[in-house]
Amino acid sequence: MLGALGQILIYIVPFLLVLTFIVTIHELGHFLVARAFGVKVDRFAIGFGRAIFSRTDRHGIEWRLGWMPLGGYVKFSGDLDASSVPDQAGLAELRRRLVAQGGAGAERDYFHFKPVWQRALIVVAGPAANFILAISIFTLVFMTIGTQIRPARVAQIQAGSPAAAAGFQVGDLITGVNGRTVRDGGEVTQTVMLSTGDPVRFTVERGAQTVELVAVPERREENDPIAGRIKVGRIGLGLGASQADVRHLRYGPLEAVTEGVRQTGEIIGSTLTYLGRLVTGRESGDQFSGPLGIAKATGALTTAAVEADPAPQAMALNLLLTLTSFAAILSIGIGFLNLLPIPVLDGGHLLFYGYEAVARRPVAARYQEMGYRAGLALLAGFMLFATWNDLQKLNLFQFLGGLVS
Repeated sequence: MLGALGQILIYIVPFLLVLTFIVTIHELGHFLVARAFGVKVDRFAIGFGRAIFSRTDRHGIEWRLGWMPLGGYVKFSGDLDASSVPDQAGLAELRRRLVAQGGAGAERDYFHFKPVWQRALIVVAGPAANFILAISIFTLVFMTIGTQIRPARVAQIQAGSPAAAAGFQVGDLITGVNGRTVRDGGEVTQTVMLSTGDPVRFTVERGAQTVELVAVPERREENDPIAGRIKVGRIGLGLGASQADVRHLRYGPLEAVTEGVRQTGEIIGSTLTYLGRLVTGRESGDQFSGPLGIAKATGALTTAAVEADPAPQAMALNLLLTLTSFAAILSIGIGFLNLLPIPVLDGGHLLFYGYEAVARRPVAARYQEMGYRAGLALLAGFMLFATWNDLQKLNLFQFLGGLVS
């Protein structure tokens, strides 16, 4: 009983807290920009299900806390459907009803009657809030705790590996990858992971010489303690900076913001690279994770943070730092996902608004419905695929096979 309760506390609770926090910030972005443009809002909710707290302010907005911490939402007055893009007939009917209730001009406070550029900014504000959250977290970490720079010093070379064939030697210092200067070994590892089958050019300092080496990463299956079983590119190189090589940097406010933006941009860039390689068949899809995989990663990070230092204060600090850093990365993922041009997502709304701006009329209702259904089917397929990956990483199918064999 205590074991099951402990698993819930370690895996499920941190995941739900992080997810709810990120989604709340996302919805807050929509809310703040909508209110800045004078849009009437019915409800801002954190969590779903029966309300455990509810209060309506003087603007008529219900602030609601649901008992299921699975995210949140903001409801604009007059929303007609899930796509939030009614066609001309729907707009005419809504305008007639609003004018009948509130008099001439009453519709001007409603989302659907705002200029298309304002509606687009309201939609963009959600993902933008996610990116701003990530940048803010990274900035705070860089200012208060700083970061360690571990140069990419070669400590080990596997026999028969691409690194050995390329001519790497123990003690080499990698200073550039594909013409880009690198400061930290993590940058080298990230590039190699996403370059399976492609030649990677390394700039190496070897004593007083600068050497150019080329290696082609091979795809290998590994059991990552956080992500589970994944297939990534490797060249058989072990990096291990000496204590003398390691530098600890703490940034001032402006530098910290710059580094926060850079870190966020690198994560988005890596995501785009991975998706591009996936579409062209050069990358495995097993890195996609659904709720199970994200919960597992959250639990693994929580466990590592707790076990790093048993002292209560140190444990609390490690846990806070770990979960906030993970929240930053997950926030970028949610912001990026919502910008994809898929109906039912923010990017789908922007797609509809783009058409409306050019054609001077909303997308016809039947095409909206078709897009909405296709978007739902696409998201459902993605979730099934991600969940399948999660179950494989958890070795559930091997476990079930052992039961019946």
